[in-house]
Amino acid sequence: MALSEDNHFNYLTVNETDQKWGLYVTTCGFQSIKPHSSINPYLNKHLSSYAFNTKQGRVLDEFQLLFVVKGSGFFQSASVPKTNIETGSMIMLFPQEWHNYSFSKETGWDEFWVGFSGEHARSIVHQGFFRKEEPIFKLGINDEFVSLYRQLISYAEQENQAYQQIISGIVRHMLGLLYYKSRNVVVSNKSVVDKINRARIMMRENVSSPQAPEEIASQLGVSYSWFRKAFKKYTGISPAQFQMNLRLQHAKDLLMNSDKSITEIAYELNFESTGQFSTFFKHKTGTTPREFRSVASTPGPY
Repeated sequence: MALSEDNHFNYLTVNETDQKWGLYVTTCGFQSIKPHSSINPYLNKHLSSYAFNTKQGRVLDEFQLLFVVKGSGFFQSASVPKTNIETGSMIMLFPQEWHNYSFSKETGWDEFWVGFSGEHARSIVHQGFFRKEEPIFKLGINDEFVSLYRQLISYAEQENQAYQQIISGIVRHMLGLLYYKSRNVVVSNKSVVDKINRARIMMRENVSSPQAPEEIASQLGVSYSWFRKAFKKYTGISPAQFQMNLRLQHAKDLLMNSDKSITEIAYELNFESTGQFSTFFKHKTGTTPREFRSVASTPGPY
């Protein structure tokens, strides 16, 4: 890697405007610790509030994403027992959460990091996208993340006007990418993924007359409890919620792109009455089918 011999330590200033942006970056960098190093040779490069020793650990007032791109070591926190860290592991540190980590003397390690905070960052965690109990992500060597870290470092070292806004955007992208990749490696068993994909095809083919999830599980040759758990683990929602989302999408399409009456649409989607359909639609969108059709059909300004 081009950065393997060039260590970067950036601690950034944050002003009121940066805080209003919702997410701001406090630090970013890269360090390469050689094998057989007894201690981190770059401890004096870090601000005192970030440095720590492996006998005591540390508590930060921010989030951090650490990406170990070479070597190995360990990690532990108040929520996670001591765990081995290998090349390609990303670690998320949480504010006010005690943690401890270090490289192996035999291998050393190369590490990128970025620290960040703000209302948007806290909201993502409070909504359950990332959890203190699951802070380690085994990504393997990922050039996309390496490229994003390099961009962060480059912008941080230039310190041009409004650089906080561009690097905070990179961090948002990193969080989205991390969540995407973590969701898509949750289920690695090909036979499980095949069953979930078959189920989604069946649901899409029967939007107007949806099968009960229990019936779909039976056709797949699995128990309903297994099917529901595996489906939610892979997609993030239950089979029943997935079916409702499909019905809602189809309802919107018919309201916007057909001349069918609302009553006809309700029965095409297998609702028992127009009133039941309207209640369902308003609960999901905040508007009635009639209001939605009226707004969707209103021409915009030329």
